[in-house]
Amino acid sequence: VEKSARRLTLFRGDNVIKTYRIALGGNPIGAKQREGDSRTPEGAYKIDSKNPRSRYHLALRVSYPNADDRGRARERGVPPGGDIMIHGMPNGLGWLGTLHRYFDWTDGCIAVADPQIEQIWALVPTGTPVRITP
Repeated sequence: VEKSARRLTLFRGDNVIKTYRIALGGNPIGAKQREGDSRTPEGAYKIDSKNPRSRYHLALRVSYPNADDRGRARERGVPPGGDIMIHGMPNGLGWLGTLHRYFDWTDGCIAVADPQIEQIWALVPTGTPVRITP
């Protein structure tokens, strides 16, 4: 995930499989610092679970916070937050299609259109590494 380019790229080894345009958290500049800051994290994570019954059309949970994230939050005396997902549109709003990407609207998640999350869901197993860069 390249936050500044608003791009999610799927790789198999060194080969690009597919690239998607994304929307991010409403405060996208900088790494997630704490719960409620509307920032999308930056760092190395993995897909640790899949939720077919999410409030959004399919959701792949990103393993945020990792040990480094928890340590930084502890130093600041704030909760790190959690429940960072790669997901589709809120249930019932799939008709918006790719319009979602014209502004950053999530609470820190990475959002794609519903047909795109269906492709990602099928291609990305639990345990897949996720790298989120500025």
